[in-house]
Amino acid sequence: MQGTVDGFTYGAVTPVAAYLMACLGAALGLRCTTRSLRTEQSWKPGWLALGATSIGSGIWTMHFIAMMGFQVVEAPIRYDVPTTVLSLVVAIVVVGVGVFVVGYRGATPVTLTAAGVITGLGVAAMHYIGMAGMRLHGRMEYDTTIVVLSVVIAIVAATAALWAAVSIHGFLASLGASLVMGIAVTGMHYTGMASVSVHLQGLTGVTAEGGSPTSIIFPMLIGPLVFLVLAGVVVMFDPLLVLGEGEWSEQGGGGPVRKNPPVRPVWPPTYDAAGRPEPTMAPPRRQGQRPQRRVGPGFRDW
Repeated sequence: MQGTVDGFTYGAVTPVAAYLMACLGAALGLRCTTRSLRTEQSWKPGWLALGATSIGSGIWTMHFIAMMGFQVVEAPIRYDVPTTVLSLVVAIVVVGVGVFVVGYRGATPVTLTAAGVITGLGVAAMHYIGMAGMRLHGRMEYDTTIVVLSVVIAIVAATAALWAAVSIHGFLASLGASLVMGIAVTGMHYTGMASVSVHLQGLTGVTAEGGSPTSIIFPMLIGPLVFLVLAGVVVMFDPLLVLGEGEWSEQGGGGPVRKNPPVRPVWPPTYDAAGRPEPTMAPPRRQGQRPQRRVGPGFRDW
């Protein structure tokens, strides 16, 4: 007996929420990767790891938010916890491999292609491992052509994401790239879901082993969501990521410094022979340079 598959139980709520989570993870990942590449003083592996975890968590969260809207009308769906957790680990690890490869070796054509293929296959593996974690009284079958198409979309999306991570540095450009990446990743998910058909086995309406979507998936979403919020806080409080390169630069010792600081007036002022103050301005002091001193009657350090 053929089961009735519905991927939009809650209408547009789950697709829109899934898309927003994919965009959030992509945006945070792009900004963190940009931060690792723009200064040698930062802890590069830490920023790359934060970026990879953000992108991987965003993809996984997108997948399972979308899955909350998936149902087979005649057979309640349950989820196996270890398999579901494995899909999250796979998502983070394979994205991490791609991000670290391009982060250290650059976006050369060969490197980008290899990293994009590895990451794309990993993202597709995350999707189908998550699907394998579903438990119901039925057998799921996949249309091979649509599955291959979903894998191709995953590889293209992963390659574009890795290229954007090391090539796009501006805030608005990164925001636009994350919106496009969100469309690609969400499109890959729903393309893969379009390949699914269910053949029911045994009695319909009987609950399979495992946890329900609300009892398993919803609590598991809390961890990645909290992480994405914390990553967002880190990005928000880093001035190099918020302001970009316009006003801040990575000169000197470890933190951001203002470019072209205003000149400072000499104090106390000097006077010409007629007693008029001279409009002398001291040149801006370089970072680490000690302030000038004037010594003598009526002068003091400033």
